[in-house]
Amino acid sequence: MEPTDEPGQAAAPARVVRQEEELTVATHVQEAGRVGVRKVVDVERAEAVVGVGAEHADMERHPAAEGDSGEVEFLDDGSVSVPVFQEELVIEKRLVVRERVIIRKHTVIEDRLVEVDLRRERVEVEADAEVADRVTHEDADSWGAVTGDHAGAPATNDQGGAA
Repeated sequence: MEPTDEPGQAAAPARVVRQEEELTVATHVQEAGRVGVRKVVDVERAEAVVGVGAEHADMERHPAAEGDSGEVEFLDDGSVSVPVFQEELVIEKRLVVRERVIIRKHTVIEDRLVEVDLRRERVEVEADAEVADRVTHEDADSWGAVTGDHAGAPATNDQGGAA
């Protein structure tokens, strides 16, 4: 049926779309800072007392005899010319694993109060006093109220504009 202004014919109902804002809160990961790990090498002086042995030889000096070869010789009295040795310190350092450091991170959830203003449209239908008793509505809490105080005034929303 098409809308008409002729008396006696039914007019199409007027429709108004009502909207309201809803609160949706979400989180996203944001870098708040960094934790750095670095190795620091400390140098400690280490000391140890080690007994070191050395061979000593008693030596007699004799003039070289005629025909002396200069090599090790066994003497007639059973003496032997022996090389003389001395111990040297040998220091060895090696890398040894002493411990393993494990670093873990975890998330701590804190409850925070979020406050925002939500806008909600409300529909108010105003009717002339003569026809106010003929206007019906389904739910006054969500749609608003019908008033007959403003004869001839247009319907308005919460923002004061025309609906």
